[in-house]
Amino acid sequence: MVLLKGFVKPEDQVGMVRMCRQLGKGPGGFYRPSFKNGAKLNLWMMSLGKNWDPTLRSYGPTRPFDGAPAPTIPDAFKMIAQAANSTANEFPQINPDICIVNYYTNSGKLGLHQDKDESESSLTKGLPFISVSIGDTAEFLFGNTRDKDQATKINLESVGKKYRT
Repeated sequence: MVLLKGFVKPEDQVGMVRMCRQLGKGPGGFYRPSFKNGAKLNLWMMSLGKNWDPTLRSYGPTRPFDGAPAPTIPDAFKMIAQAANSTANEFPQINPDICIVNYYTNSGKLGLHQDKDESESSLTKGLPFISVSIGDTAEFLFGNTRDKDQATKINLESVGKKYRT
């Protein structure tokens, strides 16, 4: 995982939020995902490029609950991801085909997170997914094990909170 806090300029963050809002209102837009047991995540989500199914834990062309196709990833998002990748110098040239947009309210958080579906092959091909987090500050846990005590905890937040969209 590559995290570059403060990489996206505040005015570009505003543009990204506006694009997310517009896409989120249309077909394939924001929804509140749930797990197999029916529990709802503490966020609203939208998949761009391909749809994420948290129940099956896989990507596909349409959402299983409404058949909506995933909206296309905006070129601006790809350009920001490519610039971030160049800055981090982690991978060769990338062309992301999946973007997960998470919208957090004041109670939003994402529990222990592991991207086990990212294979070495997809990274080598330059096809990582990108993640965009908008809304309120949210707690994000990630790690290589299911042990929360060994996970890394960060707060996802905008550096440009004074901007309104």
